[in-house]
Amino acid sequence: MEHYVLSEHGQQCLQGLMRIWFDFERQLGRVDIIARLQRGQFTVHDYQKLLLNLRQQVVEGARWITRTASSFDRDYADVRAVVIGHAQEEHRDYEVLEQDYLATGGQLDDILSAPRNAGSEALHAFLMYRGSQPNPVDMIGAMWIIEGLGHKMASDWAKQIEQCVALEGEYTRFMRYHGENDDAHLEKLYQLIDRVCQNESQVQAILRTAKVVARLYALQLEEVDG
Repeated sequence: MEHYVLSEHGQQCLQGLMRIWFDFERQLGRVDIIARLQRGQFTVHDYQKLLLNLRQQVVEGARWITRTASSFDRDYADVRAVVIGHAQEEHRDYEVLEQDYLATGGQLDDILSAPRNAGSEALHAFLMYRGSQPNPVDMIGAMWIIEGLGHKMASDWAKQIEQCVALEGEYTRFMRYHGENDDAHLEKLYQLIDRVCQNESQVQAILRTAKVVARLYALQLEEVDG
């Protein structure tokens, strides 16, 4: 990332987001399916379950991002433009995920008909609710957590999955794409921090939403083995 001189509130927000991210990493390390991946005990069936459970969150991603964008008024037109661009970039990601699932031997009907697990339901409901509030600057915290996953973990997860399941062909394109591109997405969010962190109340709202999203995302992964 390029170096930016952040305001006092911007620095406070960024430091808080980093603390929440480190706690999130620890939460993920305690999730059974991620722990199996890190121990090298991950199977093709595990990977299929992971993709199947992630798909619903990915499908709904463009919806809550678009809802968030539509909730900003003209005073936040620049923020709205960045969020709309983000939704446009990601609105068909689920198709790549589906192709990865098929490449592992999974059936299309299975992944298309799979319901959201309890964590996915809670995550989607929270994101749609918060994204529907007027000028939802706190959603920067949500995007920070979710984009951070792609930036910091997706490439490593893809490599570990390939080492564990050793299938032929390409079957980790979804994770590899996010590992390669979410750095740019996170950069845009980083540049928005000063724009939306103008007072203590906004800083705390962003951090609270980031913390809730981190917990609900971890719950979503906990439910993969449910």
